[in-house]
Amino acid sequence: MVDGDVPLAVHDHGGGGTPLLLLHGAGGNLLNWAQVLPHLSGVRPVTVDLRGHGRSGDGPWTWQAVLDDLERVAAALGLGEPAVAGHSIGGVIAGMWAARHPACPAAVSLDGHRAAETHPANYAGLDPERVERDLDTLHEMFTQQVALMARPMTAGQAQSFLDGQRAFAAAQDADPDAWVESLRRNLRPHEDGFLLRPGPDVTAALRELPELADALPAFRGVSGPFLIVNATRNPPVPPPLVPLMDAYRAGLRRDLAALAAERPGIEIREIDAGHGMVAERPAEVAALISDFVHRHTAPGGTV
Repeated sequence: MVDGDVPLAVHDHGGGGTPLLLLHGAGGNLLNWAQVLPHLSGVRPVTVDLRGHGRSGDGPWTWQAVLDDLERVAAALGLGEPAVAGHSIGGVIAGMWAARHPACPAAVSLDGHRAAETHPANYAGLDPERVERDLDTLHEMFTQQVALMARPMTAGQAQSFLDGQRAFAAAQDADPDAWVESLRRNLRPHEDGFLLRPGPDVTAALRELPELADALPAFRGVSGPFLIVNATRNPPVPPPLVPLMDAYRAGLRRDLAALAAERPGIEIREIDAGHGMVAERPAEVAALISDFVHRHTAPGGTV
């Protein structure tokens, strides 16, 4: 545990390679990397529960506060200028860390660059009126999910939730046991049973952050080596929303290509997976991270 205003749960996995901070997504925790870790090579992985998640403490969610948390972790463990890789919102944080630290040797964002619910102009090839209508539906669907997750759960409801998530993981080609174990880490005892972290305050703050809707403008501040890994599969949505997700993917490919053309240090890769690529394709994700970090830190590598 790294002490501070918000205590942070940290696991230094050791190794003699380049220090590598691994950052999970919203609603996740450091166990999300359990299936990736055995496949990493040439790095010293350090996993962290971000504030409001897992076993870390609670505190207001701002990008500056979260980046300051990571500064404390790097200082406490003597990491110097670590490489950083993040999934989902962790990928947004990885890009912001690299922008704050021009000497960052390598940064990786794993499908952490634009939320499915983004600005209407970011959907390509779909009638604008259809985009607006479908976005209203998507927004309401997400709002209902957030409200449901904010409610206390009895022991029986918590078990039903975990059973449902086990089935979901299997359907997404993820390891059900690892998926459920990471979710258990975010269940906090409550007088009425259990609450799922992050709490409603953090969730509400996240939904209001413009960089969560679209981090590409913030990524323009990254000057060093930055790998953006894009998922090719749509998230599970009701069939009427599939055209919206197809338009989302088309707009994202368009805008990532433009970003890479503008910033030579940015590299774009795609992976045959959904947003949960860390759980779905852990070995492939680990290879992408290891190879990119090694390429930019090995003697004679690209700087």
